[in-house]
Amino acid sequence: QVQLVESGGGLVQAGGSLRLSCAASGRAISAYNMGWFRQAPGKERAFVAAISRSSGSTFYVNSVKGRFTISSDNAKNTVYLQMNSLKPEDTAIYYCAADSSFLVSQNLRMYDYWGQGTQVTVST
Repeated sequence: QVQLVESGGGLVQAGGSLRLSCAASGRAISAYNMGWFRQAPGKERAFVAAISRSSGSTFYVNSVKGRFTISSDNAKNTVYLQMNSLKPEDTAIYYCAADSSFLVSQNLRMYDYWGQGTQVTVST
C-alpha cells in the first residue's frame, strides 16, 4: 500500500499562489489515479482535481478550472497541485488521495489511501 504526506499549505492573500505537494512512499504513484480533495469548515470533503495513471489526463471541478493545475513527477513519486489566483472560498484542508481503480474518479469513496491533509487559508 501507499502512504501519502501533503505539504505546502499556508496563509496567502487573495490572488496569491501556493503549490501543494503530496509525497508518496511504499509504492509508486504510477500505480494509482491520484486526486486532490478539500474540506472547508462545516462542509463535506469535495473533489478538486485528479490525474489518470494510464493516460495522464487531468480533471478539475469547475470552480478551479483555469486556476489550479494537478501534475505528477514519477521520479520523485510526488503529486502537485499548483493553485493560482486563490480566492477566500478556496480556504480548506486539502487532502491527497490514491485510487487503484482502472478509471479515474471524482468520487471520494473510490479512493483507497489518504494523506493527513494540509491547511490552506486565503485571506481577503
